[in-house]
Amino acid sequence: MTVIATLDSAGKPVGVTANSFSSVSLTPPLVLFSLSHTALSLLTFRATPHFTVSILSDRQIELAGRFARAGKDKWRGVAFETWESGCPLLPGAAAWFECQVVATHDGGDHEIFIGEILRLSHDPSSTPLAYQRGGYGGFRPES
Repeated sequence: MTVIATLDSAGKPVGVTANSFSSVSLTPPLVLFSLSHTALSLLTFRATPHFTVSILSDRQIELAGRFARAGKDKWRGVAFETWESGCPLLPGAAAWFECQVVATHDGGDHEIFIGEILRLSHDPSSTPLAYQRGGYGGFRPES
């Protein structure tokens, strides 16, 4: 599970939970996420040159639910950090990416955003949060 975040035109953070996150390319390093055409934040994401991805850890189930719900005040009481773009990143996540939008595509009832990774970091001690069949769990790759 991921939280994709950006800033609106007033510089306020905007974020959504997305399980439609995927790598696209290693060279250049590209990732994608898709956002429903009915999402309240769609126009904000269309207008921004950057977004961040926080790959949630198994300790962040509450944040996954918070950012999955429609609403304007998702960031109330939520601590975040920023890197160069100023877009918010969630502390305690398993990994973080800061991306520049390089393309958008119509994807039926969704819009697909492709971003080039500008910076990244990860916490090797974290277990990424997984979501399957209506439930959350952790994911640990085999050694």
